[in-house]
Amino acid sequence: MQHHRSFNSSNSSGLLFPFAKRGLAVLLLATALPQAALATEPRQPTVQVTATRTPVSADAALAHVSVITREEIAASATLDLPALLRREAGIDVARGGGIGQQTSVFVRGTNSNHVLVLIDGVRVSSANTGGYAWEHLPLGEIERIEIVRGPRAALYGSDAIGGVIQVFTRRADGPEASIAAGNHDTQAVSAGIGGDNARGRIGVRIASMRSGGINAQRPDGFAFDPDDDGFDSQTLSLGAAIALGDQQLALDGMATHSDVEFDQGESLLDNHGIALSLQGPLAVAALDWRHRLSFGGQRETLQTAAFFERLDSRREQLDWQHAIALATETEVLFGLSYLREHGTSTATFDGSRNFDRRRDNRAAFAAVRESAGAHAFELALRHDRSDVFGGESTGNAAWGWDLSGATRLFASHGRGFRAPTFNELYSPGFGGLFAGNPLLGPERSRSSELGLRHRAGAAELSLHAFRTDVRGLVDFSGEDFRAINVRSARIDGVEFGLQAQRGSWSLDASATWQDPRDRDSGAALLRRPPRKAAATLAYAFAGGARLALDGYAASARPEFGGSLPGYGLLGISASWPLGRSLRIDAGVENLFDREYTLVDGFNTPGQTLLLRLRWNG
Repeated sequence: MQHHRSFNSSNSSGLLFPFAKRGLAVLLLATALPQAALATEPRQPTVQVTATRTPVSADAALAHVSVITREEIAASATLDLPALLRREAGIDVARGGGIGQQTSVFVRGTNSNHVLVLIDGVRVSSANTGGYAWEHLPLGEIERIEIVRGPRAALYGSDAIGGVIQVFTRRADGPEASIAAGNHDTQAVSAGIGGDNARGRIGVRIASMRSGGINAQRPDGFAFDPDDDGFDSQTLSLGAAIALGDQQLALDGMATHSDVEFDQGESLLDNHGIALSLQGPLAVAALDWRHRLSFGGQRETLQTAAFFERLDSRREQLDWQHAIALATETEVLFGLSYLREHGTSTATFDGSRNFDRRRDNRAAFAAVRESAGAHAFELALRHDRSDVFGGESTGNAAWGWDLSGATRLFASHGRGFRAPTFNELYSPGFGGLFAGNPLLGPERSRSSELGLRHRAGAAELSLHAFRTDVRGLVDFSGEDFRAINVRSARIDGVEFGLQAQRGSWSLDASATWQDPRDRDSGAALLRRPPRKAAATLAYAFAGGARLALDGYAASARPEFGGSLPGYGLLGISASWPLGRSLRIDAGVENLFDREYTLVDGFNTPGQTLLLRLRWNG
């Protein structure tokens, strides 16, 4: 599998936003639009749990939160999760090759390992590499995606520097199935069955996808081989829940096996995750006291014959969370967390161990949410204790002010950190070069944000300006290129969003301006465009059919030894019912077959076609 090193960072603090004037002008112009031009029906708020660890309307969260619903996933007419994520403000994607090839996801210009990735509440990034295989998670198995931008270490601990992306898996309701086909010899099938009632739920789903792919590398690539590099993946997921008095016991799990070809060979990846939880009210005096006791387990095995290495990581986590509603406008949250990680690296040519390590992390956290008239406050604190790097304390504070019934202003400041991976700590390197360093400390960040949201009927406009500083970034620049904490970076940015609906028309648009820079050299960080924009314009027909036009554009961005040119893409999708139980989806991505580059030396797909048939019993 290709391994692309992409440096990202941040350092310092302060509340200077170089793009604020530009973004504020855009927002003021948008809010000045006649309300008659926007929808008049109020938009229903979406409930999320990731920003606060308890159910709160996305509109009420004092952070930039977005939710991608199941309906939006199905309407996207794509099989590719990275293609869906890159439409979101503040998220950039870099992939070397076609579908299934290694992908990096950057949130607010930070490194790809500065985003905490959760599936049903369970950490899923590799404890060895720190990355997550976004390209291997099938869209058909996702119920919803919650994205929280900005630090959330005070609630979740390590990794949540740029933000948190949490995926919730599907809960089958009755029998359902789908079959899809596209060019590049791509096919996908999925099926599920399940049901729920007052006593509980149960369901199981299976999915398979394969693609003949495209040639991952160009002739100027470092390991060019003129063949197509395919992808094959199978997924099994199951879920069940049962009511035990006023408590609910739930079990959810997912197992994925993937086989990815690349120009040097192939990689085999197995990822298994399980989430077990018990939650409900506690009878403590007359308090409205709820708890959630959860256990999560995750295992990943990555084997690449061409690199003569097998990486295994295992993680178990235990959380006990309590939420007390002291009054109508006050909630107190507190809890304990325990995390054990185990990582090994094995040389496949002789079976010897490069390293075999484990570590434990214990943490306690507390948060309070308070509303007083037009003002809202949030404060969160957490202390992590690792048996590798010692203690780490983080905090997050936010204030919101409802300027009117339709406009809210908020400001926040928070700290984050990222614990070094097992590879960064213990890898022997290559012939003694680029080795790990067991004395590494965590990377640390400070972030400030100023946000403004305005609602007009069923339309919402948002503007978020932020600054993130990261220090102590791990860089392989010590003696013999050994890993050391030395680099720092600063990311300034502005995110703009517009969601509107009028009659049968809907518009979802976003724009991002950012300046991610290495503070030591002044150079811009790699593969993150300073400007990007995305928009989807859709029309819903009376009979249930839908037609949508998607647009995406990104500016030129730096790359090793130079820069990558800017590009723009258009796509079109349609969906229409065939009776009560059948629906057909069709889509064309990169409608005009535009050539563009995300990683130097690697190809990207040209025009991509998809036809899918869905059945719900």
